[in-house]
Amino acid sequence: MAVSAFFSRLKTGLARSAGKLAGNITAGFTHRRLDDAALEELEEQLIAADLGAEVAARIIRNFRSTRFGKEVSEQEVRETLSGEIADILRPVAMALTPDAQKKPFVILMTGVNGAGKTTTIGKLAARYREAGLAVILAAGDTFRAAAVEQLQVWGQRAGAEVVSAPANSDAASLAHDALARAQKTGADVLLIDTAGRLHNKTALMEELRKIIRVIRKQDATAPHAVLLTLDATTGQNAIAQVGIFKEMVELTGLIVTKLDGSARGGIVVALAEKFALPIHAVGTGEQMEDLREFDAVEFAQALVGQA
Repeated sequence: MAVSAFFSRLKTGLARSAGKLAGNITAGFTHRRLDDAALEELEEQLIAADLGAEVAARIIRNFRSTRFGKEVSEQEVRETLSGEIADILRPVAMALTPDAQKKPFVILMTGVNGAGKTTTIGKLAARYREAGLAVILAAGDTFRAAAVEQLQVWGQRAGAEVVSAPANSDAASLAHDALARAQKTGADVLLIDTAGRLHNKTALMEELRKIIRVIRKQDATAPHAVLLTLDATTGQNAIAQVGIFKEMVELTGLIVTKLDGSARGGIVVALAEKFALPIHAVGTGEQMEDLREFDAVEFAQALVGQA
């Protein structure tokens, strides 16, 4: 899928967010003077669109300093919003490129069940395989047979070996075996799936930390990336999830999924402002090509419904 086609899909997927954000906001700005009342209304709409109070306040400050007292049109508001949002997102828009000097490049994937974590692993595997890299997948969510089966299907599609173990096996032992296999075969990338059972946070925290301890005995520099997969449809709950997983492990980046039809796309901006964690990719569907590197300008334009 070409980048332009992906942008079209992203724009379509974020149409509800754009309607919620740009539609509600710009409806009252068909040549309206930007006074205190207008700015207050605009700030309320930004918060309602899941951008969060901090982002809303930042945007309003900039509107006030550059356009206060002036008449603004709908198009001007859209363009300004897009530019402000892109400025917030640019520092966190970073591709996840495996370091060839760290072989295998170990990526530990975290996230709650249902966020699209296993599917995202499969898509990343496909991208790396297309780039000519040898990839191994580790089915570390050993408590869910469906997760193991799903990863095996993705492994077949991507042409990547999958290391698995019997149900309820120790996830750290599985990670150990997978890393040993990756080292033995000279694999370039090892992607490790993990459980996401937040109803028992203490047990999950210990499991994740144990996985990291075990693989560091084999490679002191691993894991080289610890990613959190977030479901955009959860809105503000995504902020709580980042906070919880940051307690458990040292997150290095985010991947945001399910932007195909979400009315909560503004949460991506709130995440960028609050945590400043790299956003490596966004997902807009179930197919392999529906995961793309995160582009700040592209996302900002899609979020406000700009062409």
